[in-house]
Amino acid sequence: MANEADFGVFIGRFQPLHMGHEHVIRTALDKVGKLIVLVGSANVARNPRNPFSFAEREHMIRSAFAYEMAQGRLIVEPLDDHLYSDTAWCAEVQRRVRAIVLREGNGGGPTLHGTRDLRVALAGYGKDATSFYLKLFPDWRPIQIDSQFGTYGATDVRERFFQRIPEVPRQILSEGVAEQLTDFARSETFRDLLAESEYLADYPKQWGKGPFVTADAVVIQSGHILLVTRGQQPGKGLLALPGGFVGTEERIRDAAIRELREETAISDAKGQIPPAMLASFIEDSRTRVFDAPNRSLRGRIITHAFLFRLPERRKLFEVKGGDDAAHARWYRLGELEPAMLFEDHWSIIEQMADI
Repeated sequence: MANEADFGVFIGRFQPLHMGHEHVIRTALDKVGKLIVLVGSANVARNPRNPFSFAEREHMIRSAFAYEMAQGRLIVEPLDDHLYSDTAWCAEVQRRVRAIVLREGNGGGPTLHGTRDLRVALAGYGKDATSFYLKLFPDWRPIQIDSQFGTYGATDVRERFFQRIPEVPRQILSEGVAEQLTDFARSETFRDLLAESEYLADYPKQWGKGPFVTADAVVIQSGHILLVTRGQQPGKGLLALPGGFVGTEERIRDAAIRELREETAISDAKGQIPPAMLASFIEDSRTRVFDAPNRSLRGRIITHAFLFRLPERRKLFEVKGGDDAAHARWYRLGELEPAMLFEDHWSIIEQMADI
């Protein structure tokens, strides 16, 4: 039977890979010449929603489809998040698919019409709101595949897994994935994620589900950005923008300045910089609200980010961690990696610092 397309594309987070995903992959492989699997959220720090790295998820897929990958019919690539720009995310998907199609479709040789000489299809199933992407690529033929497990998915697996006595639901996991989860449950990484998961489960009981308002400071000086290391859960040990919750009697702008001073003690030769001077560094036209509904696992938290552009100088302002920040220091903008950052702070930096 002739293939419906030369290449298929299947996008997912696979946190973890389960038999529903495998069913889509196997069905799509029956319909296309080669299948490109793009593993989403490849650039985020581990958290209870995204506990497995790209390498670990690629290993899961390889354990279930070793033959197909050895044949070259199944191609697995990472895909970064762009939380505040569907356009940027869509463009990255298109670029990755184009590069793979041109590389694999004609042995790396030149093509006359780029990808137009080859048929591309988009495989998936519209299980929930996370499947919105199926409508973003109208020029790729859709291959709609029914789910074998209804609404049961990776979220349910994670909820059963992250417990004091972890449960590995083998009835919907292939043997290799189940063994990988069993090994992962013995690791220090699992224990850290379990502690964070328990903290997040208790958070709404103590503070409610929000919405809450926070303020973050994006502080730039001479090609560097000022970041703190989180000293507490959630995200203990990750880098973050200086910031925090807005007080009941406080303006949001004032909260950003207060948090910046408390968490970094930012100082010049005369001592800690006073609030009025810090306020003069804010570029008001660049102030932005970041309100993605799932930006924080703590609940509905809406943050206002303020860009502080400090004067260019050879000696950066002195900083020192304080309050709930374990450390504060300047980082070269070019040395940051998304997986180093807490929650959506990388996406905020991308937007605010134009990197």
